[in-house]
Amino acid sequence: MNVIKKSFDLGDGRTIEIETGKLAKQADGSVVVKMGDTMLLATVVSTVGAKAGVDFLPLSVDYQEKYAAAGRIPGGFLRREARLSDYEVLISRLVDRALRPMFPEDYHSDTQVMISLISSDKNIMPDCLAGLAASAAIAVSDIPFNGPISEVRVAKIDGKLVINPYVSDLERASLEFLVAGTEKDIVMVEGECDEISETEMVEAIEFAHKAIVIQVQAQKELAELVGKTVKREYSHEDSNPELKEQVYAATYDKVYAVAKSNTSKGERGDAFGTILMDFIATLGEDIDDVTGFLSKKYFHDVQYDAIRNLVLDEGIRLDGRDVRTVRPIWSEVGYLPAAHGSAVFTRGETQSLTTVTLGSKDDEQMIDGAFINGYNKFLLHYNFPGFSTGEVRPNRGAGRREIGHGNLAMRSLKKVLPGLEENPYTIRIVSDILESNGSSSMATVCAGTLALMDAGIKIKAPVSGIAMGLITDEKTGKYAILSDILGDEDHLGDMDFKVTGTEKGIVACQMDLKINGLKWEVLTNALIQAKEARLHILNEMKKTISAPREDYKDHAPRIVSLSIDKEFIGAVIGPGGKIIQEMQRETGASISIEEVGNKGIVEIFADNKAAIDAAVTRINAIAAKPEIGATYSGKVKSIMPFGAFVEIMPGKDGLLHISEIDWTRLETMDGVFKEGDKVEVKLLDVDKQGKMKLSRKALLPRPPKAEAAPAENKPA
Repeated sequence: MNVIKKSFDLGDGRTIEIETGKLAKQADGSVVVKMGDTMLLATVVSTVGAKAGVDFLPLSVDYQEKYAAAGRIPGGFLRREARLSDYEVLISRLVDRALRPMFPEDYHSDTQVMISLISSDKNIMPDCLAGLAASAAIAVSDIPFNGPISEVRVAKIDGKLVINPYVSDLERASLEFLVAGTEKDIVMVEGECDEISETEMVEAIEFAHKAIVIQVQAQKELAELVGKTVKREYSHEDSNPELKEQVYAATYDKVYAVAKSNTSKGERGDAFGTILMDFIATLGEDIDDVTGFLSKKYFHDVQYDAIRNLVLDEGIRLDGRDVRTVRPIWSEVGYLPAAHGSAVFTRGETQSLTTVTLGSKDDEQMIDGAFINGYNKFLLHYNFPGFSTGEVRPNRGAGRREIGHGNLAMRSLKKVLPGLEENPYTIRIVSDILESNGSSSMATVCAGTLALMDAGIKIKAPVSGIAMGLITDEKTGKYAILSDILGDEDHLGDMDFKVTGTEKGIVACQMDLKINGLKWEVLTNALIQAKEARLHILNEMKKTISAPREDYKDHAPRIVSLSIDKEFIGAVIGPGGKIIQEMQRETGASISIEEVGNKGIVEIFADNKAAIDAAVTRINAIAAKPEIGATYSGKVKSIMPFGAFVEIMPGKDGLLHISEIDWTRLETMDGVFKEGDKVEVKLLDVDKQGKMKLSRKALLPRPPKAEAAPAENKPA
């Protein structure tokens, strides 16, 4: 073995080590990245040559956490790692978005990057090391790559920016971003924050980039030690310069005119398709496959140049807007009468129908991952059916795109949800995209806010989102920042920058860059322009509903939370769950209880007030502590010569002595009570052993002394 290692310091004494040459040596490149006890194995394999007719990079990135890494056995019937969890898909997407722009545009080999968590330190998040591991694996291979890149987590904890903070410190973070970049540029940002300013966000990204530079340099030095500085040669694209000139000459002006015509997405697509077909027809009937393929490729280049030049030279966009204008907005709440909360949000040709459903603790999502496990009370699901873009596409469940877009919206809305005391519900938001022409994830944020307010959830503040774009010309230095981008502008632009926030500040963001050399000045200007658009959208939303409804819908379920002493948890549950099951059956309410500190937190969930009240009464009766001086309606449980034992609470009996039954003297208990009789009593005292002394006569008027005389052996 020729094991080679390279390590570097994070600046605070913590180190990261990259090792190659020991594991997975048949892959084109493999490394193990280690920080503390956390270890990631990353491998990359890329085929030699490319498939015919492929004009893109077939790249797949998979991040998986091995349960053994955390000393756990997987759940489920099979007890083995199965399909990737949503969390693993999200990390895979983050790495993919950072790596993909770094491969040469003409490199089309099937390429697979696999990252596995093979050892886990409970206090070190592995996701912030995944991008570094993937890039390092490529760096020690002969695969063409315009990197290296690296990825770090930056968080502000107690007012101080920290790189790759410990899990225990993240709870105090006011911002948390995953940032990826090269030695010179930022290529990807994603994260959430507590209503921060644009300046604070830029400072955090700049701070992260300084750490990225150190990690990129370490990879370069590792590649030199391995001897992989020269990459493989390849030829994956046919070319025909004469055909390219012919396509430009015949179609550029026509494409420019269509781009400037201010038509709808469908009409514009049809017009572009007609121009292409008319050109191909001029080439004759018997053109070969390569010529047909190249004609389409060069026509795409024409569209790319024409649309970008229209924006840079004339400030006109495909739908006729200028660079700052947001498309027309309309929204509606309460559209679905049976839902607990609903909203329709439409911006231009993008539309989301979103619902809010309120559930109990039993509806919480159980998360059973190798590194992250527990329960989740807030779920957001995003659906993107084929008809939203006029396509025929089978429904195969949520894909990586749906999971990623839903996560961004979830991050945004999570920041404004009320605390547990104000909101005991499990909340599920579902966004169904009915139309899509750019920024459907931001429409989900807006529709989600409206639906939450319609449901009566007391959010801290409304949230809106905007997708920003960027078009640049490296030769002239011209650039244009676009507010509320269309789908075509996302595809043909240099940046997709999504920002969500309240009136006070930013709560989440997601940025992908496709160019080199983004200046901090441009990023700052984009954030300022995004704030302007965000506030405009918020004002439009407020025209529909400006604050949460005062109460939940009449048909929405109700939850009441009770706090009882820890000692009564067993009494509420009963042996084998007998008592709590009986209460649920007889009242119709759903009851859950968990121990929190020295208390038991009981949640009672029902769709009507009567069921709630009945369950509350029964639980209070079980868990209440007898109060000296209080009056109780008791039931005679047993009769003794010296008095009667009266149950004043479930399972709590006290002695009603014969002398405390009446002001008149009773000689015997014969005929005074029978078992099951109801009797009003007052609690006089509780001794050290918990024995209760009851009195009935204390609730009766005291007779005058002169009238006091022996009476019948019967209480008045």
